[in-house]
Amino acid sequence: MHCLRTTVAKLRPLTAAQSLSQNRLAERGLRMFQPKRHLNSSVAAEPFLNGTSSNYVEEMYYAWLENPRNVHKSWDIFFRNANAGALPGAAYQSPPSLSGTRVQALVGAQPNVEKLVEDHLAVQSLIRAYQVRGHHIAKLDPLDISCVDFDDAPCAVGFQNVDLSQYKERLVTLTVGGFYGLTQSDLDKVFRLPTTTFIGGKESALPLREIIRRLEMAYCQHIGVEFMFINDVEQCQWIRQKFETPEVMKFNLEEKRTLLARMIRSTRFEEFLQRKWSSEKRFGLEGCESLIPALKTIIDKSSQSGVESVILGMPHRYTGVHTLFTRMNRVSDREIMMSLMANPSHLEAVDPVVQGKTKAEQFYCGDTQGKRVMSILLHGDAAFAGQGIVYETFHLSDLPSYTTHGTIHVVVNNQIGFTTDPRMARSSPYPTDVARVVNAPIFHVNADDPEAVMYVCSVAAEWRNTFHKDVVVDLVCYRRNGHNEMDEPMFTQPLMYKKIKKQKGVLQTFSEKLIAEGVVTTQEYEVKLPGHPKSMSCPPTGISEDELGHIGNIAASVPLEDFTIHGGLSRILKGRANMVSQRLCDWALGEYMAFGSLLKEGIHVRLSGQDVERGTFSHRHHVLHDQNVDKRICIPMNYISPDQAPYTVCNSSLSEYGVLGFELGFAMASPNALVLWEAQFGDFHNTAQCIIDQFISSGQAKWVRHNGIVLLLPHGMEGMGPEHSSARPERFLQMCNDDPDLYDCNWIVVNCSTPANYFHVLRRQILLPFRKPLIVFTPKSLLRHPEAKSSFDDMLPGTDFKRIIPDDGPAAIRPEKVKRVIFCTGKIFYELTRERKNRGMDDDVAVLRIEQLSPFPFDLVKAEAERYPNADLVWCQEEHKNQGYYDYVKPRIRTTINRTRPVWYAGRGPAAAPATGNKQTHLTELQRLLDTALDLEAFSGKL
Repeated sequence: MHCLRTTVAKLRPLTAAQSLSQNRLAERGLRMFQPKRHLNSSVAAEPFLNGTSSNYVEEMYYAWLENPRNVHKSWDIFFRNANAGALPGAAYQSPPSLSGTRVQALVGAQPNVEKLVEDHLAVQSLIRAYQVRGHHIAKLDPLDISCVDFDDAPCAVGFQNVDLSQYKERLVTLTVGGFYGLTQSDLDKVFRLPTTTFIGGKESALPLREIIRRLEMAYCQHIGVEFMFINDVEQCQWIRQKFETPEVMKFNLEEKRTLLARMIRSTRFEEFLQRKWSSEKRFGLEGCESLIPALKTIIDKSSQSGVESVILGMPHRYTGVHTLFTRMNRVSDREIMMSLMANPSHLEAVDPVVQGKTKAEQFYCGDTQGKRVMSILLHGDAAFAGQGIVYETFHLSDLPSYTTHGTIHVVVNNQIGFTTDPRMARSSPYPTDVARVVNAPIFHVNADDPEAVMYVCSVAAEWRNTFHKDVVVDLVCYRRNGHNEMDEPMFTQPLMYKKIKKQKGVLQTFSEKLIAEGVVTTQEYEVKLPGHPKSMSCPPTGISEDELGHIGNIAASVPLEDFTIHGGLSRILKGRANMVSQRLCDWALGEYMAFGSLLKEGIHVRLSGQDVERGTFSHRHHVLHDQNVDKRICIPMNYISPDQAPYTVCNSSLSEYGVLGFELGFAMASPNALVLWEAQFGDFHNTAQCIIDQFISSGQAKWVRHNGIVLLLPHGMEGMGPEHSSARPERFLQMCNDDPDLYDCNWIVVNCSTPANYFHVLRRQILLPFRKPLIVFTPKSLLRHPEAKSSFDDMLPGTDFKRIIPDDGPAAIRPEKVKRVIFCTGKIFYELTRERKNRGMDDDVAVLRIEQLSPFPFDLVKAEAERYPNADLVWCQEEHKNQGYYDYVKPRIRTTINRTRPVWYAGRGPAAAPATGNKQTHLTELQRLLDTALDLEAFSGKL
């Protein structure tokens, strides 16, 4: 039996749970009595009617109203007298109709009632303490060496130095009376149970001894439940019912036999792999064999609830291609599609990608509540606590444009990160504490108890199906073979691995248990034991004049009636209408034309990123806000055509890593959607470098997965300083695989200088018969540059994206007279042509724009170089020499012309930072590079 003094000392007291309110009483249909008395005596007359005990007295009163027999006879007398108008001090006395003996027995009853109130309050506090902190003393660690210290006292470094006996002693040093005032003599007293617990089952009162036993069974065995931080009463009550109801974790014979069969398959599969590839790193399941049955339980339960598709993300490297298959679930008798996302070794990087793909599948099948498509994310304990992308992904979980309506997170908690002990790897007690930020319940479970694992996973699936919120399953386990099968863990965790070597395998312990229970016989157990073609062309990307005019008019209008927009925005819309009337478009309108035409053709467009609805530079304005009605918005893009595809434009959270990963996953789900992510400034993409390096640039080469995501990266040297100038084009170009064929390249990199070319490249992205990531260096000053406008003529049928824009001025008329050809890309073109005109050099210098940098347009560059046979060749850029495009384009131009002429450089010199923060210095540098580019004698004698 439990020792009361020892048990409650493990759990510090918390405030009593809130009592039933009168509203809740009314919901039960109970009649409310109004006391006839008027209280004018002091609280001293009834010392137990204070703030500490009033909740309990209220509980007793409501119970008495339901049925006087529900409470002790002393309470019955008290409430009868009080309701009849007796003064507080006299309410304890028996009414005159009672016998003299009864009256005598009730004399002095007040102290006993006070003690009864105090004891019940103490029991309520004890129950709440188990609910809040029972997981502190649950038997979660299969090795029984956990170093988690909930008192914030420092524990010894490394598992091997922990003195467990001293640790446990700290938990039981305080006396019972110091916490709750209960004693050994109270163990057999019967206490009424509060409404905030389900340990009673159908019973409303239990002896204290049984209360403690049931609480221990619910919260202190192989399952630890963290949920009392959740601020939703309904959700807390749901969890209490799932874990406190007596015998709730009771499985029938068939369920136990099924679980045993799954454990056998899981264990034997690992043994087979170990024999087959004994000298390979497998990162096997040994020590956490219950993971496979755990996942199967989640999938089974979810399928029974109507889920048709599950997207999984792994915690570590996964070799091979993206895996997708459909199978019949034998538990639900329904087909379910399983999708295992390909991921790199960068831990947790796949998390937002999975969420994005899940969101996309929900979007395209109309699953607005997440009832048909769900995600499961597997994590390692060290990475779950240490990688910031985990927090970023959690942060997206309840945002309207990013929620997947609940993810089940399964943490394979093997209590070590490679060679690092938890105490040195995290500051929080558990690796899962990050999940508390979104009020996700956390179910810790001893992975060596398959039945507990199965139950917890079943509850997790039910939680997700009921509340559509995230939930975490923490599988506390160990790694039998170290970090991988070729590792030697005894170097750093000698005592831990001495314990592991003595540890029975979970299959052995579980089978012995079931054989002892008669679920299976020993004999039964032993029986169970034994490409695309390259000749592809893109259809024309131009659209009709009528369509351009219609979309332009939508962009310049407010489709909703009685909708008041800002005065400044009215001027912007009038400016758009004026451009449409002149058959012109600026950058924002060109983008509108591309998006609108694709939507009209049934192509879903999704634009995400920080401030994309308005645009960082206040140029886009795709979401209009009513100036008089709060939260009333209008998205004109959704009014282009009655049968158009939906347009999704959403400001993201302040995250690049997580959001870009999410959008990448969204783009994976459907190749027939244009999914774009825009950085606030191009410089900021570097916080998402892991997604770019590990997924976007190399995804096809590693996993044979095509993806058409578009990255819009504002770029340009405009005196805004080193953090708001460069999208680092040199990094993207360095990662190009340099295949000249669009189909075989790893991605497409462009720097458009006209709205028309931007329009075409966006439409081409979706009209190509295959998918490639598209990197677009977008402008800032060109958004409003008077010369950066395009005629509708450049967007009509028969027009398309121009990989190079040749010089169409006087130099093109007599090319043999041209003395210099300047190749460039982006906005520097406008500065070069302005300076050329000011110097009267239009006949002497040709300026050519390379709009598509990768795949490099070898054929067009060759043709242009041959067109100007007497000119020297210069590459001009506004970026520093060790940055930008120079190191990429120079050898390619040289290859194109067979190295017959040098390629000179005009631009800023090498520098560590991308740009100066001084405006005057910026202008001086710009003038210097323009002087070099247009000085025909600048390179004389340098050969």
